[in-house]
Amino acid sequence: MNTDEEFMKKALVEAQLAYDEGEIPIGAVVVADGRVISRAHNLTETLHDVTAHAEMQAITAAAEYLGGKYLSGCTLYVTVEPCTMCAGAIGWAQISRIVYGARDEKRGYAKYAPKAFHPKAVVVGGVLEEECKKLMQDFFKDKR
Repeated sequence: MNTDEEFMKKALVEAQLAYDEGEIPIGAVVVADGRVISRAHNLTETLHDVTAHAEMQAITAAAEYLGGKYLSGCTLYVTVEPCTMCAGAIGWAQISRIVYGARDEKRGYAKYAPKAFHPKAVVVGGVLEEECKKLMQDFFKDKR
């Protein structure tokens, strides 16, 4: 198994926590020097905060851990393609690499803000895509 899949599995654990808490099941981890420095999942319902997306929570925790606002040299793993808000934060944080699982055709950054990330950022999509997509589909099926 490659490293991207290993870290995406950790993001999926976070997504499952969100699912179990009644939150939209998106999870994220930030990795620096080959180890997880932050992990988070959606908390929008719990915190009554539309900005409490998994990526935003993970970025804040990683910046706190590193003691600075820039996360250059870090990789963000997230189970679903970031939205435009998160893409902006990812860009401002100067995250070097973004790896996501499932695409978000309706609200993903690629549709609305394809240049939001840092110009040198590397983006990899589709890592464990089926697992990430299934968790989202199951969640919304259960909600209906």
